[in-house]
Amino acid sequence: MEGTVLCAANHAPLTPISFLERAALVYPDRPAVVASGPAAAPPRTWRETRARCLRLAAALAGLGVARHDVVAVFAQNIPAVCELHFGIPMAGAVICALNSRLDAGMASVLLQHSEAKVAFVDAALLGTAREALRLVSEAGARAPTVVLIEEVLDEPAVPADHRYHEYEALILSSSSSASAADTAIRWPADENEPIALNYTSGTTSRPKGVVYSHRGAYLNSLASVLLNDMTALPVYLWTVPMFHCNGWCLVWGVAAQGGTNVCLRKVTPAAIFDAVARHGVTHMGGAPTVLSMIVNATAEERQRRPPGGRPVTVMTGGAPPPPAVLFRMEELGFLVIHSYGLTETYGPATVCTWKPEWDALPAAERAAIKSRQGLHHLGLEVDVKEPGTMRSVPADGRTMGEMMFRGNTVMSGYLKDGAATAEAMAGGWLRSGDLAVRHGDGYVKILDRSKDIIISGGENISTIEVEAALFAHPAVAEAAVVGRPDEYWGETPCAFVRLKDKGSVAAEEVMAFCRARLPRYMAPRTVVFVDELPKTATGKVQKFALRDKAKAMGSISRSKL
Repeated sequence: MEGTVLCAANHAPLTPISFLERAALVYPDRPAVVASGPAAAPPRTWRETRARCLRLAAALAGLGVARHDVVAVFAQNIPAVCELHFGIPMAGAVICALNSRLDAGMASVLLQHSEAKVAFVDAALLGTAREALRLVSEAGARAPTVVLIEEVLDEPAVPADHRYHEYEALILSSSSSASAADTAIRWPADENEPIALNYTSGTTSRPKGVVYSHRGAYLNSLASVLLNDMTALPVYLWTVPMFHCNGWCLVWGVAAQGGTNVCLRKVTPAAIFDAVARHGVTHMGGAPTVLSMIVNATAEERQRRPPGGRPVTVMTGGAPPPPAVLFRMEELGFLVIHSYGLTETYGPATVCTWKPEWDALPAAERAAIKSRQGLHHLGLEVDVKEPGTMRSVPADGRTMGEMMFRGNTVMSGYLKDGAATAEAMAGGWLRSGDLAVRHGDGYVKILDRSKDIIISGGENISTIEVEAALFAHPAVAEAAVVGRPDEYWGETPCAFVRLKDKGSVAAEEVMAFCRARLPRYMAPRTVVFVDELPKTATGKVQKFALRDKAKAMGSISRSKL
């Protein structure tokens, strides 16, 4: 309209860096980061955290990191990772938080693909990192500068390695030598500039690097705060890996509310109940694995948290929690929120928002509703469409279509893969690859994963990669992998194998063979020998038939692990 302008007074690029700036002003002396373990550093306030992040940004500049350079982080849930989520973007760089469960081979591939200039390495993962760096050098690529994080918490101390920079020493040296200009924040000039790079499921030959923008991270952080019903000053227990979509964007979201991050290196029932009691935890999250830990905790582990305390809100994703687990969680004082999302949607994109009128329904009906993926949050839009025509399916709870998204919290694209980006966003919607129905109330429920991805403990497992490992065994003629229900992990890989010579190898030997070639969580926990694999007339394996067989075998119980 006439008389309006767009200028610095009314427009500034959106970025989650601003959350830290505000938290340090409004809550300077509130605890920002608390760690567990006997070797943990004292809690740090928001004032201290901001100062450390500024020095960290200056140190990165001193190491030659420029705008949009990628900086990798290979670490478990330790306090430094919280700081790195701010310090790296404050240097104008892009944080690439790698899965801490990666083996050296995959880690080396991702370091090369991302062209990481610097890599921050958790001392507990140094062995894997060293091998990955060796493989990077062998491939003729430039290895990143390594900064070792020696904040070991409950891990055994790692001997000093003077070949690498050390995290605390780097921050201290930056504090004493940096000028005011050096410690200035490199704010994004455009909110669509990249802030993070997250790798999703893919083969080692073609990794998919999902690029997040400052704008998307800002908006999804606030959406995640709303999804989790977070008021001011939450206490968030880190049972979600921070490498998962930047902790579902809550590494930034907790700062927006001036909350406290409670870091756990190892997630155990005892650690969860102890942290809830010790720190007054209000929120946490995780895959069905975490819920199983809680409901299967021993009486001794549960005693760490006295009964009658404030309920803890738990957001879970992946496979819907079984009804029995939901009931038990409520009994123990945990309120479960079921969400769904993709790496490409910055983490949680839908939530099964609970309505008061459902409270009066029978328990089984309440559990059935809670298992739905629900509806989108405020940052985007969800629909279920017929992928060929792009028409929305009727809301009848029966007609299947593909779940699709569009909006401000959809990725910028796949790094170095324009074709895959175009394919994923064809028709103006992000295609999830998941088959779903829409119920009469608009709520969405996923029925199948069209790409046969297995979700185990919150991790996406490509069956193609597992099958490739199986095929490498000299005794294997054919193999197909599907998910089998697992009380602890949600589901785990189940391999149906036809041998070249019947009886030539035992199931345990096949599993050990895979464990030697894959990250442990990807290796099959069940191997079934068959005479023939069920196939279509064109020779394609009928995985739906194998899934039915795996389901009929029953769930793997904790006692079988």
